[in-house]
Amino acid sequence: MQNAAFSELHLNSTYIAFKVAKDELEQSIESLRSIKIAGFNVTIPHKVQVMKYLDELDQSAQRAAAVNTVNNIEGIFKGYNTDIHGFIEPLHRRNVDFQGTRILLLGAGGAARAVVAALSEEHGIEKLIIANRDPKSAEKLGKMGSDLGLYCETTALDGAPKFAPEADLIVNSTAIGMKNEPSIINASQIKKGSIVYDLVYRPITTDLIENAKYAQAIVVYGYEMLIEQGARAFELWTGLPAPREVMKKSLLGIFGEPS
Repeated sequence: MQNAAFSELHLNSTYIAFKVAKDELEQSIESLRSIKIAGFNVTIPHKVQVMKYLDELDQSAQRAAAVNTVNNIEGIFKGYNTDIHGFIEPLHRRNVDFQGTRILLLGAGGAARAVVAALSEEHGIEKLIIANRDPKSAEKLGKMGSDLGLYCETTALDGAPKFAPEADLIVNSTAIGMKNEPSIINASQIKKGSIVYDLVYRPITTDLIENAKYAQAIVVYGYEMLIEQGARAFELWTGLPAPREVMKKSLLGIFGEPS
């Protein structure tokens, strides 16, 4: 996706992936400094820990307490969170009115932090329920949400189906669905006309998305967030408008958008 964007704008840049073990994060960051890398993305499980090895944090990173994008500004490594924009933009495109909405968020990791940060900037949300396997992580994220002005409750992940029927927006920020495993929320637990947003982008159509379609809910695909957060990162690195359609075509390939 990023390489397609570089090629489209004739930029002499290349995007490559590195696998970094948890205990090698600091060493890896210093290695990137030594080669004067222009910028990079950070994914799970490093979005929180990477902050301690950066020189500056943008307001977005401070708000989400997580970093997914780093820009090298004349030797200064500055961290950003483009997941915030990436998450909310597909909802804005659908003209979602958050007034009185009840939201169920599955997960409490780095992506969930961006979701909470993004939602805290919307007006009128009635309640945010955070469902997570680790109750301490859920409570920590709930406190973050409360500090940002949201009314938050927490529950165990297996308690999520109980809250799903009353949710106007269901967001999955867990890895459930990446290996084609069944969702913990079935079609009968999804309200008709509600919005179901799965941050998993591979496969494009997860079991949760299938259930949402069957329930006649509005579907938001994970690839939409992926493109938007990537486009914002591209703009930070280059200072140029991102060629979103080119990035989208590269991501979705010859099959195009799902129906």
